[in-house]
Formats: sequence, C-alpha cells, structure tokens
Amino acid sequence: QRDVRGLVLRGSHHLPPEIPAYIQRLVGKDAGKQPFSSTDLSYIQQGERALQRALSILQHPPSWQAEPVLDAGAAVSSAVLPGLGRVFRVEAVLAAPLGWLHRQLFEELEQMPRWNPTLSRVLQRPGEDTLVTHEVTSASPVGRRDFVSVRHRRRTQAAVYLVGTATRLERLPAQEGCIRAETRLSCIALQPLAGDPGCTRVTWLLSVDLKGWIPSAVTDRVLPRCQADFIGHLRRHLSAALSGCL
Repeated sequence: QRDVRGLVLRGSHHLPPEIPAYIQRLVGKDAGKQPFSSTDLSYIQQGERALQRALSILQHPPSWQAEPVLDAGAAVSSAVLPGLGRVFRVEAVLAAPLGWLHRQLFEELEQMPRWNPTLSRVLQRPGEDTLVTHEVTSASPVGRRDFVSVRHRRRTQAAVYLVGTATRLERLPAQEGCIRAETRLSCIALQPLAGDPGCTRVTWLLSVDLKGWIPSAVTDRVLPRCQADFIGHLRRHLSAALSGCL
C-alpha cells in the first residue's frame, strides 16, 4: 500500500484511481486536518465495506425469523445470509434522543465499561468517523472473548449508522484467558421515532464468529441473549442519566 500523506499535504484531492471514490471524498473533506496514511485508508475502507454490506441488508431485508428472548422491550429475529452465516437483528425503541445514544455508542465508547460489563478501548483513530478498538467480554456461558475491530459511522439526515467488523493488529495478540473472536458484521442504526424526536428506534444487526469449539446451537442461543442484555444495560444507563440531564 502506498502512503498518501504527501498527496494530502500538498492539498491535492486527486488520489490514485485505485483508491475508491468514497475514500477520495473523505480525504478531500479532511485535507486540512491530520493527513491519512495508507494504513488509515485501509481501516476506513474496511469500515465503508462493512457499512455498504449492512445498508444492503437493511434496505433489502431477508425473511427474518423471530427468536425467543425474555426481554419484552426488544424484538429479536435472525436470518442466514451468504458470507455471514446467521445474522441476528434486535429492534427496540429507547426514550432517548438520537444524539445521546450516538455519543454513548461511538463518541464516548471508552466510557462504556461504566454501564456495560465489557472493557472497550480505542487503539487508533484513523479518521473522524473511524476507530480501531479492542473489546474484552466478561465471563459468559461460552467463556471470555476479545475482539479487535474497525468501527465506522455514517451520519445522514434520516439516521446514524454505526458499523463494526473484525480487523487485524499484529501487535495485539489475544489476551490471556481469552479467545480472539471475530465480528463478521455489526451495524446499529439509530433513527428518530416518527412523531417523537425524544425517542430513538434502534436496529442492531450482528453476526459473530466466537471461535473455539462451540456448537452452532449454543452460539445461536448466546448471541441474541447478549444483544438483549446489552439493550437492557443501555436502558438502565439511560434511566440513571435521566436523574440528571441528557
């Protein structure tokens, strides 16, 4: 991969043609800021590919099958998709404005362990809309897992999309006592509730390879439960925040 730092420093927005158009636009938008390296561009490209895949699923939904989950405040369904295996979808409405949820789930990601039992830290910030993160889960029925991921966001007038996908970072081996799992695709879509901008509709797509010797039947029970639990943690965090101000 070529380093495009020099091109950006010279103020040129005419990047080599093999770099996709959306990367060209990002570099043009941020040309006056910290220049992108080829590694930064690689992470951004991974995030954009994950975003396009998620948008395709959201815009052309498959036939979802309802999953039994005890949390009545979240509807969980699943579908088997080519290249992703089983994808789980959680839908919920939270009594919080979109901007607040956006901050909790992306901009203040490293504060997440205060309300969710997963260690999250930002390893790199390739661009304004892209992060490289490391997460370590708490103990669960399938043991502890850690993840290295690219997280990427897209903001539109209608919604905010927060996507994630597994990436590699050679200097960060799996943590002791953990198995390095991989997020095939994660996408949280946040949309203001029609008629009530103080509430947000949350749609979360998730496909994960937990690795290790875990039967698919067990994975198919654990993942939707984890998604519902996460929504529950977010609701409790929201309730605590309401004692102050959002």
